[in-house]
Amino acid sequence: MVCFRKSHQLKYFRTIPLLFSICFFFFSNATCYGQVDSILVKQDTIQKIDLDSVIVSAQFAPTVQSELLRVVHVIRAEEIQLAPVSDLGALLEYVRGVDIRQRGITGAQSDISMRGGTFDQVLVLLNGINISDPQTGHHNMDIPVDITAIERIEVLQGSGARIFGPNAFAGAINIITSSPEKAVPSLSLRGGLYGTAELATNLPFRTKKVYHVLSLSGNTTDGYTDNTDFMKANAFYRMNAKIGKIKTDVQAGYILKEFGANSFYTPKFPNQFEATSTIFASAGLSDLNNQSWKTSVYWRRHYDRFELFRNDPPAWYKNHNYHLSDVAGASVEKTFSWKKHKTSLGADFRMEHIFSNVLGTTMNSPIAVAGTDSAFYTKSAQRNGFSIMAEHSYTAKKFSVSGGALLYLSHQLENDISVYPGIDLGYQIIKPLRIFATANRSLRLPNFTNLYYSSPTNIGNPLLKPEEAISIEGGLKWDHKNILAEVAGFQRYGINMIDWVRHDTATVWECKNLTAVNVSGIEAGISVLPDFFRKKFFIQRFSVNYTFLVSDKSSEGFVSQYVLDYMKHKLDIRAVHRITDNAGLTWQLGWQDRAGGYTPFSEGVYLAEAPYKPVWLADAGVFYQWKQLRFTVNATNLFNTKIIDHANVSQPGFMLMGGISWKYERRKTK
Repeated sequence: MVCFRKSHQLKYFRTIPLLFSICFFFFSNATCYGQVDSILVKQDTIQKIDLDSVIVSAQFAPTVQSELLRVVHVIRAEEIQLAPVSDLGALLEYVRGVDIRQRGITGAQSDISMRGGTFDQVLVLLNGINISDPQTGHHNMDIPVDITAIERIEVLQGSGARIFGPNAFAGAINIITSSPEKAVPSLSLRGGLYGTAELATNLPFRTKKVYHVLSLSGNTTDGYTDNTDFMKANAFYRMNAKIGKIKTDVQAGYILKEFGANSFYTPKFPNQFEATSTIFASAGLSDLNNQSWKTSVYWRRHYDRFELFRNDPPAWYKNHNYHLSDVAGASVEKTFSWKKHKTSLGADFRMEHIFSNVLGTTMNSPIAVAGTDSAFYTKSAQRNGFSIMAEHSYTAKKFSVSGGALLYLSHQLENDISVYPGIDLGYQIIKPLRIFATANRSLRLPNFTNLYYSSPTNIGNPLLKPEEAISIEGGLKWDHKNILAEVAGFQRYGINMIDWVRHDTATVWECKNLTAVNVSGIEAGISVLPDFFRKKFFIQRFSVNYTFLVSDKSSEGFVSQYVLDYMKHKLDIRAVHRITDNAGLTWQLGWQDRAGGYTPFSEGVYLAEAPYKPVWLADAGVFYQWKQLRFTVNATNLFNTKIIDHANVSQPGFMLMGGISWKYERRKTK
């Protein structure tokens, strides 16, 4: 167990270079390497992308992106490097259909939702392993990976239950880190306003025929207003080895976060504080040649300490909130291929457990909280789930079909068992143009906070039912040379939707199953890639994306905290410009109009409900490449717009960051 101390974050941050030095010394006895096609003389500032070689996981059997029958956005390493942001939440902000609601600065806390869903309805995976948090979706982004270590991010829009299991209700995000065989040594330093400092390094090495990569990163900031300071440290390790015809994939990570949580959960007490840590590990085996089978085991532990009063608590305040959750699971998959057919079968077992002094049912014998003198876990809860998944895909000339189902067994279901089927259809009208249609049934289990949380301002509900929905979707895809375009319309019919609601005259938020919430939407986007433009043309990349959503559930008689506060309009424009052969400019512009409203809190009282205001967001960055060094200056929120993603939690205004990064590359060793 980790004992958190409120030491000054800058003092902590100064220890990170020492840690990196120790790691470099350790790895001096191993073989460091980098793999590229040729000796690096001068890196291209704008790199090419091979679309047809990208394999994604939006179906049970991995599929080439251009042949998918679903809407999947893939953010590649080249795009991540060019983005004028430094944290994962800000990077996802400009993905079509994705709504990022942030608290704090530089990724202190980010909630991800898609297509009008809530932040608990998006499944998060790391290299294909489910790392979602059972306590609350607020912790889903406690991921021990810096964006410099990411190879690509796959964003599946719409239900993914039959592929990934429960909780892939509105979508799924799969973060793929650089494989140890392809990773290259790198180091980056960034600094900016509000005393912000960031440091990250990636250290690949080889021991005989085993490939390793270790990624370390940390950042700290004094905060943009009172009680918004933040500190984070990451360590991530991944190993690949080949044993005969079997490939092994082992990963492990650790993340530590401490942050001032000014009004994060209630505006009545702005001096809140939160500290979390996460340990994660998984090991997997797969067929080396065609990945016709794979199996994995994983474990995740998350520790959370929440303080309603960071300093000088009143006499009536007795204890902080302590939570310790464990998740363990195992899965196996097998794919059979013949002629134009693919049949995939899979099974998954997942156990979720929590010790807490707030969440769960009362235990007979309390357990001491490690690192404290007088705190005890007095409650606990556990649930198990077993999934059986099957999918069959068939392609005949221009026609494609993929159908399957999830059979889920859990005591949280009304009859302990339920089936969640789905089907995807596609037809290639002409070579670059494909029409598709999908229909899927999905579910989302209530988390432990939904079920058990109790405080003077919030009351959970242990009788909550799982959320369920039927989603249908249809659209067109154009994928030809350097132009990608998509348009899609969808409808989600949701029942038993879970939300925290408060009646107009009440002061307490209650967790309830709403009768039904249906969401309709349209998405459209076009991306123009580098080869479309002449080599010396000042525009090198350009994209426009738009999402429109509408919900047919009104909020008459009560105020909704999450479900009805969806992003109604979202417009994103992004471009990369060439300045010289070694320099460029990247910018992104967004317009967001959120439905619903919130209750402002001023001078100790709640005021009348106010609507969320539409906002324009703009970020920009310039970069210069000199040999293996890259210099960047990034500015976010250029218009200094007042942003409120969550009620009564203001976001930072204009933010300026500068940095330098180094990446070593050499010819692949034979």
